[in-house]
Amino acid sequence: MKTTVSIFTEIPEALDESLKKYLETHPDWDQNRVLTAALSLFLLQNGDSDRRAARVYLETLFHHS
Repeated sequence: MKTTVSIFTEIPEALDESLKKYLETHPDWDQNRVLTAALSLFLLQNGDSDRRAARVYLETLFHHS
């Protein structure tokens, strides 16, 4: 069973507008999926190579509903 945690964060308005535009043209993506992919990729590139982050990243990209 996958456990999820909700977060609340503020982002610049320009990013919000870009995200909304992207989501309008990519209906198979949603805000949660984009943010999960972005955060897991950031952690892969800047973290300590945690396999769990890699797994989340790949699952987010390829195993969407």
